[in-house]
Amino acid sequence: MHHLTGGEEAMSDKRKNKRAPLDIYLNKYMGGVPYMSRAADISQEGLSLARLLEPQHEAKRIGLQFQLPGSEEIIYAEGEVVREWAELGTAKRDRSGVRFTLLTDRHRKMIDAYVDRHGNEN
Repeated sequence: MHHLTGGEEAMSDKRKNKRAPLDIYLNKYMGGVPYMSRAADISQEGLSLARLLEPQHEAKRIGLQFQLPGSEEIIYAEGEVVREWAELGTAKRDRSGVRFTLLTDRHRKMIDAYVDRHGNEN
């Protein structure tokens, strides 16, 4: 007889899907060069960026430098560009998704707290 433990998994999935609006400008580093970019929203897993004018770049891994609203601390993160988000629909076509691959524990906790305070589930 199998016992289903799907409830716990569903809870963590919901938490990952929780997104908070984040309308800020940030530095996106591609090939070591900073480009200004604009965030649209953030989750514990990553953030969504509006595409601004920038050269075509095939970099999958990028660096990010940003501040959360109400905080003076600069967050440094590394991330991987995930294109799926850009194909969800016309409203999101001009966006790219970045999944965090490297964050300090302190910065991860700051992002988690921000998303918990301001987030809504999609």
